[in-house]
Amino acid sequence: MIFDIDMIKAVYSRYQSRVEKARKILGKPLTYTEKVLYSHLYSGEPQEAFSRGESYVDFAPDRVAMQDATAQMALLQFMQAGKKNVAVPSTVHADHLVQARVGADKDLQEAINKNNEVYNFLASVSNKYGIGFWKPGAGIIHQVLFENYAFPGGMMIGTDSHTPTAGGLGMIAIGVGGADAVDVMAGMPWELKFPKLIGVKLKGKLNGWTSAKDIILQVAGLLTVKGGTGCIVEYFGEGAESLSATGKGTICNMGAEIGATTSLFAYDKNGADYLIATGRSELVTLADNIKEDLRADQEVYANPEQYFDQVIEIDLNILEPHLNGPFSPDIATPISKMKEVAEKNGWPLKVEVGLIGSCTNSSYEDISRAASIAKQAVEKGIKSKAEYTVTPGSEMVRYTVERDGYLETFEKIGGKVFANACGPCIGQWAREGADKQEKNTIVHSFNRNFAKRSDGNPNTYAFVGSPELITAIAIAGDLTFDPRKDKLLNEKGEEVMLNAPEGNELPPKGFEVDDPGYQAPAQDGSEVKIEVEPTSERLQLLESFPAWDGKNITGARLLIKAYGKCTTDHISMAGPWLRFRGHLDNISNNTLIGAINAFNMEANKVKNEISGEYLSVPDSARKYKSEGISTIIVGDNNYGEGSSREHAAMQPRHLGVRVVLVKSFARIHETNLKKQGMLALTFVNPEDYDKIKEDDIFNFLDLDQFSPGKSINIELIHSDGSKDIITTNHTYNQGQIEWFKAGSALNLIKQNEAKNK
Repeated sequence: MIFDIDMIKAVYSRYQSRVEKARKILGKPLTYTEKVLYSHLYSGEPQEAFSRGESYVDFAPDRVAMQDATAQMALLQFMQAGKKNVAVPSTVHADHLVQARVGADKDLQEAINKNNEVYNFLASVSNKYGIGFWKPGAGIIHQVLFENYAFPGGMMIGTDSHTPTAGGLGMIAIGVGGADAVDVMAGMPWELKFPKLIGVKLKGKLNGWTSAKDIILQVAGLLTVKGGTGCIVEYFGEGAESLSATGKGTICNMGAEIGATTSLFAYDKNGADYLIATGRSELVTLADNIKEDLRADQEVYANPEQYFDQVIEIDLNILEPHLNGPFSPDIATPISKMKEVAEKNGWPLKVEVGLIGSCTNSSYEDISRAASIAKQAVEKGIKSKAEYTVTPGSEMVRYTVERDGYLETFEKIGGKVFANACGPCIGQWAREGADKQEKNTIVHSFNRNFAKRSDGNPNTYAFVGSPELITAIAIAGDLTFDPRKDKLLNEKGEEVMLNAPEGNELPPKGFEVDDPGYQAPAQDGSEVKIEVEPTSERLQLLESFPAWDGKNITGARLLIKAYGKCTTDHISMAGPWLRFRGHLDNISNNTLIGAINAFNMEANKVKNEISGEYLSVPDSARKYKSEGISTIIVGDNNYGEGSSREHAAMQPRHLGVRVVLVKSFARIHETNLKKQGMLALTFVNPEDYDKIKEDDIFNFLDLDQFSPGKSINIELIHSDGSKDIITTNHTYNQGQIEWFKAGSALNLIKQNEAKNK
């Protein structure tokens, strides 16, 4: 079955003419990224050349995807928009609320029991508004999208930062906040600053223990967690052509860890083979008709430095297996250097758990290659020294790899199979003993390894690698184990070595699934009733945020001055807090509880200037709000990196925060703040961060003249009576300023909808 084939046909029918028009307007050969972007302008045919990194552009995505944790708030907002149906094909995927504890069946049933109210809400809203619903156990959003919806040359937005996974099949897929999804589902344009372009040329071919995962691990090491901000990364070269479609998906998935807007590969034979294997032969026929424009023009590949803002070259022939971490996905270490680096840094060398799977690495190829290592261990009499878990990415993959015997192979080395859901990757792992907060090491094939991310323990050192390398290291139980040269002792005391992994890109006997877990919406949802109990702890109908009064903010107080890395996990933790994602007031009790206060270097302990006491961040915010005092958050570089969760913007807004002032923002979070009617500002002089004191009063001097490109000055009144004036920048265009004036982008949609009735 091919979903939304008529929509795809419509995209392809206009694609080449728009590409040709863009080529004439720009007067140069086009990258693949430019072809897809210029073919998805909200205005239709290209009319002008946009400036990379400067022009704000309205786009018309082909579809919207939402995972269950973020879908709750997105759909609560959509319900306020006054629409009868979604304007573009949209889906909801129930994958985030399943906690990994004992095993797939029991964990899934427990999730259904605990989250029944939320699942029923999501299913009913989906049914009413024409949204496809993928039930709990169907799989992780990104793999389900890859298997069913991704198509070359298309554009999708999704309420999860790893939406770019679909770039492995040649689709521009971008992670956004729920408010962006609401815009598109309501038929509004989706705005994006036209990205800069990073080209990654892949030479040679992977061999031995290296995998597609090692490519993105090295790229993360080269670019760091913010090196891709404001950019789309386009991969090309003979090495790119040699990669499987799912391997490319892995690379695009983890492009989120370098802050990239998205990542993209051209359509090729491997992509076509995957589409055919997943039942989309008709799509391949359509794509083949325009395949010369489902990649960059040849001149781009011949002289990439002329067409990309930055070019990186990686030779796959000499690429080593990598482990990235701990605590940040851009700390890249080739496995040959791990012993030296780990001992120097005092990292725990004993590996307690190895975890494979997740949306990043749970394709058939990933599972088969990892299983080949586990099979060798069984045959050579080696027992795994670490615990081992497998998290399948979809029911289709799980069913197929079980049929082909791979799950049984993992069980022979003591492996535990979790449900087809995010689980340990997002903190949904009930790990026994994690509450003791003991120093330990785990290795996994996921995408993120921030402190406390997997198990809630700040002393868990998590390292990211390929599934096959993680399997080998788990068997060895040693972080420094290099399977290319190191030997293991088997049960007979013999020294043995593991051979390089082997696997199949696609199942030789084809994919198979009994029940994929899809629920189609009603043809007419007008009679579907959606009820939210006023006493519910999980769901809460939204109230509009107040509009700006047009005046300068004065007398504002500092809520927190965050020190160092402050991700969306610090601002709005996942894990056990996921159960409140549909209840804004309840989840606001986790606001910034993970951020480090720069004045005492403690988490969740800030001075409240009304009482003079040190309170939790949410309690202090609520106290200021009750007194009608606006508050401000101050942060460091790349503030808000990580997940696309808009709760990290909505919660501070709900608690009375008016302004977030930082050295620099992560892209998605800055947009989320704007959408919720917040003021997102950056220091003109980053050193001014140091001028801000714990008990300062903030007076805005010229916010009443808020306009595009105009700096905003803030007066700091210190407790000793002295004053400083700091100058801040912003990136608001006039349309975004209208969001601020209205109190939120949703408020503006509602106002416009009311005018049109």
